[in-house]
Amino acid sequence: LWRFGYSARLLKTNHFRTAASNTSFPAVWMLLAQYSGRIPGLFVVAERNRFFTMPETVEDKANLELYSPPPEVRGMTLLNREAFKRTIVVPVLKVKKEIISGLLKSLKHVVLQRPGLKRVVEDPEDEDSRLLILDPYKILEFSLGEPEKEALKQLSVCPEVSKYNLELTYENFKSEEILRAVLPEGQEVTSGFSRVGHIAHLNLRDHQLPYRYLIGQVIIDKNPGITCAVNKTSIIDSTYRNFQMEVLAGESNLVTKVKENSVSYELDFSKVYWNPRLSTEHSRIVELLKPGDVLFDVFAGVGPFAIPAARKKCHVFANDLNPESYSWLLHNCKLNKVDSKVKVFNMDGRDFLLGPVREELSKQLPLLKEEQKTSFHIVMNLPALAIEFLDAFRHLLDGEPCSTATLPTVHCYSFSKHDDPTKDIQERAEASLGTSLDGRCSTYLVRNVAPNKEMLCISFQVPAEVLYKRPCPSEAKPASKRLCTSRDYSEEKLLS
Repeated sequence: LWRFGYSARLLKTNHFRTAASNTSFPAVWMLLAQYSGRIPGLFVVAERNRFFTMPETVEDKANLELYSPPPEVRGMTLLNREAFKRTIVVPVLKVKKEIISGLLKSLKHVVLQRPGLKRVVEDPEDEDSRLLILDPYKILEFSLGEPEKEALKQLSVCPEVSKYNLELTYENFKSEEILRAVLPEGQEVTSGFSRVGHIAHLNLRDHQLPYRYLIGQVIIDKNPGITCAVNKTSIIDSTYRNFQMEVLAGESNLVTKVKENSVSYELDFSKVYWNPRLSTEHSRIVELLKPGDVLFDVFAGVGPFAIPAARKKCHVFANDLNPESYSWLLHNCKLNKVDSKVKVFNMDGRDFLLGPVREELSKQLPLLKEEQKTSFHIVMNLPALAIEFLDAFRHLLDGEPCSTATLPTVHCYSFSKHDDPTKDIQERAEASLGTSLDGRCSTYLVRNVAPNKEMLCISFQVPAEVLYKRPCPSEAKPASKRLCTSRDYSEEKLLS
């Protein structure tokens, strides 16, 4: 170990101990090499990011404390910005002001790089000089390294490093540093949030709730353009897909404007569903569409699938049960000048499938010819319940398909906590449809919602034996007198 330059403390790190306990002896040395970067061809990134991968030393902890707010702020629940003032000692170089620009380039890797803090300050003792503040993390014990000394020598600058009292205020600390200093020591600090226009949407843990108003204000202070911070106080209501929320700080205006994939939307965040993390998924589905295609959006929300599709010259039928979503969907269609291309409905999803979707498919599918390229897509983005609506496709249409190519494609979303989420979502879809989807479906992982909970999209063409209610070929009677079941039709196909 000493030959590789490691102290015994490395073996005590959780990452190494866990890996080593499950690894053969030769592989342990490979792990060591990854930590050191001393064997050519292995992961030398660890050497460059030594600060993050190696164990903290006493010196590291001292440096970390340089940029920590005063310990007196621990436990603060109402923000007092004045309490964050403190003074730290940092290294500086005294240089003539006319060469300061060139010196900054030569020493850019050791100059202080911290938002809100000046790198160059006036010298109180000499108006012709300036003080260049160096990074205390990199200039240890106020002593320059040989590369820095050589750079100064070329510019005829004295390499003597002095000490300078630098005052830090609330404005100089990052949000993570503030929250880490305020919350009880050892507890998880989360400064992440979803941004919806001017609104920061947080999902705080129980131990963070006593500090929620302070956390909300810090998020507003440290993120330009954020003027309101809210916290979710209940799970999403599966009927209207919205949730109760509490305004933590800032203005109480929850009507906001967002832009996604070059499309603008306006909405009341307290009354409709909007998730900025689904931007990529909205784009993925719309990219599957071609001009002239038909899109049925069963749970349309305020239009993140429907409006981009209409802008792509698709024919769109968009529905949402929530009256507020329906209202904002109409508004956003006008806002984006596609109101003439989108037919909007305010219905239960099942009623929408059994009504407008069935009517439109019954009217258009028989008219399609083999050479026509029009495709029909049905998007069902209600992950908590959408799979339960798939049984609405059973015998939705009468007759027979003109071509299997014209069968509508369904994109159905669902959550899964199963060990094999892909298998889980396919089996549940098959149970709802009453047929196998082996070899005729694809599953896409959309995002990880929570630990052991995935959001997926299963896409498939609705099988003809599911979608169509066919006349029985063994009877001479008209189709209206006797209709085959999908089982009859499957047996017929096998016999033929």
